[in-house]
Amino acid sequence: MDAFRVLIITAFTSSLFFLSGPVSANEPPPFRLQVDISDNKLNVYSGQDVLMTYDISVGKDKHPTPTGDFTIRKIIWNPGWVPPPEKWAKGKKPKQPGDPDNPMKVVKMFFVEPDYYIHGTGDTDALGQPASHGCVRMDPQEARELAQQVMEHGGRPQPDPWYRRIFRSRKTTVVHLSQPVPMAVVE
Repeated sequence: MDAFRVLIITAFTSSLFFLSGPVSANEPPPFRLQVDISDNKLNVYSGQDVLMTYDISVGKDKHPTPTGDFTIRKIIWNPGWVPPPEKWAKGKKPKQPGDPDNPMKVVKMFFVEPDYYIHGTGDTDALGQPASHGCVRMDPQEARELAQQVMEHGGRPQPDPWYRRIFRSRKTTVVHLSQPVPMAVVE
């Protein structure tokens, strides 16, 4: 490699270090989510600091929420709902985006595609106890706020009018994050 290329690579690497600061293998990512199954809580972290804690519902014993380290790469605003081909969903009808009986409510954030995501729920009285079929359920307004934070930290921030247009139109909108957001599910 000639001296000019080495100089360019060194300058680029130094500017990245200057912009982002040193990264240690032992340091947690700056923004991340952690679902605690035993407490039915979702914590939002910035480094070591807890920014927010939400009451959630995780999967029941027959349909547990998977544990491990995941990333959120995709968010669907105004999702429709199609009953899965499962015994528990037999006889249920599809629900369009914006339908008050849509169990997804306003947003879903995938952490294991295609089956597991964070979404709102109409059954907010069940928050704080296992109640889902493996997904993470939240108060719909809190799910919306969290999804907006995830988009911001995932490299896809949008101004408030963008969100207003999405909800007013009741059109399903898929957002792919340019910077996946880390999420851990622990017991």
